[in-house]
Amino acid sequence: MKILCRVQLLQHGIFPLFMLPLLLTWTRANDDVLMLMAFKKFSVTSDPHAILVNWTDTSSSPCSWQGVTCSLDGRVSTLDLSYAGLVGSLHLPNLTAMSALRRLYLQGNSFSAGDLSASSSCMLDTLDLSSNNFSDPLPGQGQSFFSSCDRLAYVNMSRNSIPGARDRIPFGPSLLQLDLSRNKISDSALLTYSLSSCQNLNLLNFSDNKLGEKLSVTPISCKNLSILDLSYNLLSGEIPPSFVADSLSLKHLDLSFNNFSGNFSSLNFSRCSNLTMLKLSHNSLPDTQFPTSLASCTLLGVLDLSHLGLKNNISGSLLGNLKNLRHLSLSHNQFTGEIPPELGQACTSLEELDLSFNKLEGGLPAPFMSCSSLHSLNLGNNLLSGDFLNTVVSNVKNLRYFHVPFNNITGFVPLSLTNCTQLQVLDLSSNGFTGTIPPGFCSSSTSALQKILLANNYLSGTVPLELGSCKSLRTIDLSFNSLIGSIPSEIWTLPNLSDLVMWANNLTGEIPEDTCSNGRNLETLILNNNLISGTIPESIGNCTNMIWVSLSSNRLTGQIPVGFGNLHKLAILQLGNNSLTGQIPPELGNCQNLIWLDLNSNALSGNLPPELANQTGAVIAGVVSGKQFAFIRNEGGTACRGAGGLLEFEGMRAEKLESLPMVHSCSSTRVYSGFIVYTFSSDGSMIYLDLSYNSLSGTIPEKFGMMSYLQVLNLGHNLLTGDIPDSFGGLKAIGVLDLSHNHLQGYLPVSLGTLSFLSDFDVSNNNLTGPIPSGGQLTTFPASRYENNSGLCGVPMPLCGSGRHSTELHSRGRKQSMATVMVVGITFLSIVAIIVAVVIVRLQLQSRELRRDGES
Repeated sequence: MKILCRVQLLQHGIFPLFMLPLLLTWTRANDDVLMLMAFKKFSVTSDPHAILVNWTDTSSSPCSWQGVTCSLDGRVSTLDLSYAGLVGSLHLPNLTAMSALRRLYLQGNSFSAGDLSASSSCMLDTLDLSSNNFSDPLPGQGQSFFSSCDRLAYVNMSRNSIPGARDRIPFGPSLLQLDLSRNKISDSALLTYSLSSCQNLNLLNFSDNKLGEKLSVTPISCKNLSILDLSYNLLSGEIPPSFVADSLSLKHLDLSFNNFSGNFSSLNFSRCSNLTMLKLSHNSLPDTQFPTSLASCTLLGVLDLSHLGLKNNISGSLLGNLKNLRHLSLSHNQFTGEIPPELGQACTSLEELDLSFNKLEGGLPAPFMSCSSLHSLNLGNNLLSGDFLNTVVSNVKNLRYFHVPFNNITGFVPLSLTNCTQLQVLDLSSNGFTGTIPPGFCSSSTSALQKILLANNYLSGTVPLELGSCKSLRTIDLSFNSLIGSIPSEIWTLPNLSDLVMWANNLTGEIPEDTCSNGRNLETLILNNNLISGTIPESIGNCTNMIWVSLSSNRLTGQIPVGFGNLHKLAILQLGNNSLTGQIPPELGNCQNLIWLDLNSNALSGNLPPELANQTGAVIAGVVSGKQFAFIRNEGGTACRGAGGLLEFEGMRAEKLESLPMVHSCSSTRVYSGFIVYTFSSDGSMIYLDLSYNSLSGTIPEKFGMMSYLQVLNLGHNLLTGDIPDSFGGLKAIGVLDLSHNHLQGYLPVSLGTLSFLSDFDVSNNNLTGPIPSGGQLTTFPASRYENNSGLCGVPMPLCGSGRHSTELHSRGRKQSMATVMVVGITFLSIVAIIVAVVIVRLQLQSRELRRDGES
């Protein structure tokens, strides 16, 4: 109707000329409405957040629409629908037909590639399509926005699943930045073309793809390239020696996390005067010396040479002359000797220094006392010794993060470290420190200390209550020492405490009743292998951020609090080897992320709650991913209590486990260590359930067979009755299944014969009968795993119908026959006795009646 009225006015010649510019503006704005409505209709199939709800074709202008920004003349100049949750198949021609559109932001949606060509009137200079669902190869010449948008300067298509390109990407001279990182690009030809035809590019990012093969070209044609990121790929072979020297403009170069080989010293850095960042880590460039040309990189601020296989001494004179160096990492190499004093010459600018995981000896040289800018120092996992903590480190006033674990430092923990008033993390674990923990670490109420890690030393005495003055403390790890006494209440009430780890000491006392009453930040409570007594407080149900609770191997009594069911983030709960009584709370089934439940060796009674399997299909991976652990598995058979023990193992030396009693509590144990990795991404279940050595009764719930990711199930040494559920055939990941020493009866389910990952299986000492299922793993276990049952037969037991088995059946039949005879005999005698009694009673009644008749 509006277009018709405009035409009628013009036809009658009554339209004022001074309104012509307004008409033209209105016309173009209306064109923008049409193009945006076409985008909404053809590209968007779902708008869950109603972002486009006010986009209507009756609007005269789109300038008030959400996501739209207009220029002064009313034309759409920017469309920003980033992270709007839109779903659909993107058709770019509709949007690029808006000749005033300069910036298009569609990142963070769920668009797939519909038509990525562009209108010939495209005026875009910025296009961001990152974090979508593009999974097709990029279109080639004539079919891509690269061809039509000749003003395009910034393109970001990262975080998709793009496998490559159908043809060469036609870069124009206007293109300045191209980000294709975090895709699935495997075609190295695309990288080769990009480096040889980059024209005016100043940023090229192919990181985190699947690029393989060798680097066949250098960026010699990239006269303006300043940032090149090829990290996290599969590139192999030698890095071209002149790769850096051929690009005078290069400032940032990241080739880390690839499969490059060759010698580090063969690289030519003679023309690296503009280079400020160089990352080569996680490649194989073993060498005994640094390239001398590296000294030409005088502006270098970030240098990461970790995980390269470098050997011999650190080239202190070369590195010390890099006066602009701020971040230096030489970790995870094979450097030997002492830390060179010349390296301290870089202290005027050095902020972060990482020399961890080498074979360095001695201490930190005195020149490092002048490192006024140094705030992070990692010297862990070396062979360092001496008094340098007291003489050097304590004088680095601005130090915030200090790591020196796994060294050979002895003596008392130096109180002089408190001179580093900005210290936030102090890691002295796995050394040879003796004496007591200095109470003065938190002498100031303004202490910045957030983490104190003193695990695996030889510290004695009590836990200083003064630690409670460090109100910023988040993590305290004092494990594997010889500490005594109780944990001070001042520590329990720290407002920001998230990790309280003090396992393997001689701590006594009780867990306070008001745990988590003043704050709910506590995430890990690991106090196993101590002498802690009393009950587990009900208030632990307030610790709603808890992910790992380990209180096993203490002297705890009372019942398991039902409040554990409130801890929906809880992934690991270990309460074994205590004196807990009562029933297992069904509320534990509310712990939606519980993957590890160990309640073995207590005095628990009652039935097995079927609710323990409630979280099956709801567990999401990641709650405790990356946590360092050691698992001591008991392999001595049913005589060993429990399937094993899980230990939090950060900052521990593996050899120190030999002094732990649980390692020697079983005739055969094996230690597994590493980092927790989930075996599923979603829809998971519990993976470890040990309820052995209790007094649990009743039947085994059928629902337990639904835990498809369960790897260890130990219900041995209880009072369980009934049949083994046929649903146990669904435990496809089960490796250890122990049902021994119960009162189970019936047959072994045939479904158990389909299990294929069993490493230990035990159903001995029950009342099971019938054949052992053949054709699977069950026949590979020794007879001891089946002994002392009512009549199991088949490999590895006597064959069904064999002499021994027949004798057993005959003997059992005779016993049953004798029992039957006895029951029948007793029943017959009872009936006779009843009949005789009835007769006697009747005779007595008749006698009384006759007497009455005679008397009357």
